[in-house]
Amino acid sequence: MRLTEYSEHARPVEIQHNRGWFAELEQRMNKNGPWDDWTLYKLAYEAEQAKLVTSFDELQCLSYLAHLQPMRHQIETAVKVLHEMRGRAILADEVGLGKTIEAGLILKEYMVRGLVRKALILVPASLVLQWVRELNQKFGIAAVAQKKEYTWHYDVVVASMDTAKRDPHKQLLLSKEYDMLIVDEAHKLKNKKTTNYQFINQLHKKYCLLLTATPVQNDLDELYNLITLLKPGQLGGQGEFVANFVVDKRMPKNEEQLQRELSKVMIRNRRSDGNIGFTKRYVKNVPLTLSPEEQSLYDGVTQFVKERYRESGGDLANMLSLLTLQREVCSSRNAVFLTLHNLSKRMAEDSPVHAKIWSLIHKIKDIKANTKAEKALELVREMNEKVIIFTEYRATQDYLLQFFRSQNMIAVPYSGGMNRGKKDWMMDLFRGRAQVMIATEAGGEGINLQFCHHMINFDLPWNPMRVEQRIGRVHRLGQTNDVKIYNLSTLGTIEEHILNLLHEKINMFELVIGELDVILERFEQDDSLEKRLYKMMLESNSDDELRAQVDSLGQSLNQIVTSVGQSREAR
Repeated sequence: MRLTEYSEHARPVEIQHNRGWFAELEQRMNKNGPWDDWTLYKLAYEAEQAKLVTSFDELQCLSYLAHLQPMRHQIETAVKVLHEMRGRAILADEVGLGKTIEAGLILKEYMVRGLVRKALILVPASLVLQWVRELNQKFGIAAVAQKKEYTWHYDVVVASMDTAKRDPHKQLLLSKEYDMLIVDEAHKLKNKKTTNYQFINQLHKKYCLLLTATPVQNDLDELYNLITLLKPGQLGGQGEFVANFVVDKRMPKNEEQLQRELSKVMIRNRRSDGNIGFTKRYVKNVPLTLSPEEQSLYDGVTQFVKERYRESGGDLANMLSLLTLQREVCSSRNAVFLTLHNLSKRMAEDSPVHAKIWSLIHKIKDIKANTKAEKALELVREMNEKVIIFTEYRATQDYLLQFFRSQNMIAVPYSGGMNRGKKDWMMDLFRGRAQVMIATEAGGEGINLQFCHHMINFDLPWNPMRVEQRIGRVHRLGQTNDVKIYNLSTLGTIEEHILNLLHEKINMFELVIGELDVILERFEQDDSLEKRLYKMMLESNSDDELRAQVDSLGQSLNQIVTSVGQSREAR
């Protein structure tokens, strides 16, 4: 057996083990003071042994994780970032596959290897404490949430992007050198003209991880900006990138070459790749018949919006506020009332449009009940388990909170306007006491609700990806129950057609998840699905005509679904 002794110059010297020599050494060391103890020497030796990297290819950090068993795709991602991407990567897994775990593994590995000491993690405000808990509990990383000025000086700091980019914090951070920077929800960096992009670009960082489930949303320029932020020059200059890879802003060319370049900086794990265990999801569509008063309000708002569209000469760009009105009327009278009231303030009181707005407001006063809310309450009582209800509108959220409380049902809100502390408080109440959480779209971003497996879509977004992102809050790794999703849909309204398109035509809820974004990318090369639906709704002269147009749209989508499925089987 051979041991290592350290000379005064810290050079290891091999020494031969024999019992008599050890006894003499121990006696001699004990004469040199209390710190020259044989036990301390053995501890130092064991510490040095523990620090040895026995294999460069294996993750050393796995032996330090007492409370986490990473999945294979997460380990493979960490290894690839470490060895092939040199610590600079876009982690673009689909919602629910554990990008946070992958980032934690990579950070821990670099820390174990002594390559990272100072790390800055920038996330949405609502996720700060969630990141801190996960890093502390799962990885043993002493991360702190930024609260006061002095906390910026800790080794591993988690902070909100909005706080970090403002002075005086910004100037302090730009003066520091970080071994690793991690940015969650990095799709917010894709416009290089924004302060977010410019701030991240100016930070001094050796390694960098950008996390996003949606690396491409609108056009290829955004993807170029994101990759240039991470590795300048990877795709060449802007002109070179356009010449080599872009037909127009939505359509790439030389796709195989582009994919090869992307694979050098981006990892995207999909649920359809297999070897990733998810519980099942069950979807139930709940059709509802509006009361005569609710139907009258819907018809009146629809007619009002179409008249304004015709008056504008078919200018969709100036119709966004009115299109919001059309969507709100399917949600609740409370949501549509606020928009109508605000519109009336911008009109001359003696104008015909002002009069029409107030005739609609009078229709609202005739509505005594909310068909959707009553059905949601009935479903919640039948479940008798925790359920999250998603709505797009704060006014609907406020109404539902009051309605549930009036029925002796404990419900808590969760919205984007809440500060970090209140969001955590609401989450704790939902986990511990309340049966129902009512969340808005902005509030639901990034939250993990594996302890809940029931979800109600009180109103449906017109963008299928946003529907999937909602579902991803509960149907994700760590969910042990099958997930049940209920879609409320009012008959005789645009909602009926949207649900028919998503469920019957493209079978969205049962798709192998991860193909949805591919389908939409192929379909939306000219206009987004939302914009096409808007135009159909505004230009149709009857419900039958609208149904026929949506059916035609669905057939086009279905052809792409079939093509994507065939491509998957061929791989």
